[in-house]
Amino acid sequence: MNTHQHTAAPSVPESDPGWPAPHRSSPVHGQVTVPASKSLTNRYLLLAALAQGPSVVVHPLDSRDSSLMLGALEALGAGTEHIERWDASGEAAVRLTPLGLTPLSLNPRPPSSEPVSVDCGLAGTVMRFLPAVAALTRRRVRFDGDPEARIRPMGAVLEGLRALSAQVQEEGTAGHLPFVVHAPEGISGGEVSIDASASSQFVSGLLLAAPSMPQGLTLRHTGTEVPSLEHVEMTLQVLAELGVETSSPAPFTWRVEPGPIAPFTVRVEPDLSNAGPFLCAAAVTSGEVSMPGWPLESTQIGRRWPKLLSDFGCEVSLTPTSETTGTLTVRGPTQLVSPGAIDGTAELTPTVAALAALCAGETTFTSVGHLRGHETDRIAALVREVRRLGGTAEETADGFRILSPVRSPATVLSYADHRMATFAAVLGLAVPGVVVEDIGSTAKTMPDFPHRWSALVGA
Repeated sequence: MNTHQHTAAPSVPESDPGWPAPHRSSPVHGQVTVPASKSLTNRYLLLAALAQGPSVVVHPLDSRDSSLMLGALEALGAGTEHIERWDASGEAAVRLTPLGLTPLSLNPRPPSSEPVSVDCGLAGTVMRFLPAVAALTRRRVRFDGDPEARIRPMGAVLEGLRALSAQVQEEGTAGHLPFVVHAPEGISGGEVSIDASASSQFVSGLLLAAPSMPQGLTLRHTGTEVPSLEHVEMTLQVLAELGVETSSPAPFTWRVEPGPIAPFTVRVEPDLSNAGPFLCAAAVTSGEVSMPGWPLESTQIGRRWPKLLSDFGCEVSLTPTSETTGTLTVRGPTQLVSPGAIDGTAELTPTVAALAALCAGETTFTSVGHLRGHETDRIAALVREVRRLGGTAEETADGFRILSPVRSPATVLSYADHRMATFAAVLGLAVPGVVVEDIGSTAKTMPDFPHRWSALVGA
């Protein structure tokens, strides 16, 4: 049954002329690279701020989300230095001087009484990863962000901090931004249980801070599932790479041992989620797109792209070029074929939905109900925009269905959500006359998306 119908679609702002999405009547052929992973960049930046000495993050993502993370870490007391060319690689890098946290037993004097403000923008990795770090600093820290950020769920993070004896003062709607975190004696860790059903970031945010807690942390999830579990795996792998002892003693239970993080230098791999729209350009135009530098193994959820594209009828190959990377090549079919049902695609969902919206058959997306709490309610937004383009779609309890393909030109709303903007760009290749409202929202993770997109599709 359709339990979440949304019939009224917002109108297009008259002041925004929009971005005409390039259309292709011939196959797209080309090679493309994408910037570094946002998820990995912000994890490494945070852990560099907790390390025992200066650390270097090479080839970090340069985007609004990563800038917000750096700004927040600076506000908390870390030092940052941008390096234009790092070592022989010639790649950009960021060197971080850590926060210099000291246990209460070694430094009983309270830190500066000056309050700290953290601007989260619309970055989930800032609003959900840094409250625990803020508690470790023993300072009074206020978190707020964009208007759209104030509707994103934060309750599990705040619940976990309170269980760890931090003080949380909520200034608006309970379980949302803005709020103030203050732990005058720091947080010592131990054991805590939260319901992370709305976001895996609730789990990662506490686990990333756990090495700096004197008792470490055992974290239990009380719900039945964790969306985007790959991101929890990513967090544990990043911690392990930096010498932190981690384990999962039971399902939905994770343990991080306390201990120092040695200074490190690390290079960030490409963002496989952001690779999706470019690979889909081949899929929707019967073209061919290759992407060098694709990791042979990755914890990113974007590692699912080869299988997903194959399910829609694409020919996909990965040719190793080194011990760790290869070139991924996608050849689009004459006609996309719906796989019928797609489960748990998390942040990839809007781009996968663009493929489904061009298929003659019905496609059902399941286990993505948590997308209602992302940058926007992505399920409602996708259903609205498919309908705006002349297709048929409806919401379900844990996802949505696309019942008939899009066919009409329209201005597609982005809802200040980068994934919705790239969803529209993919559809614009196949449907003439598509205009993307607020293509600038892609700056969240890829500031030069319009240029990269136009360069690939030949517009």
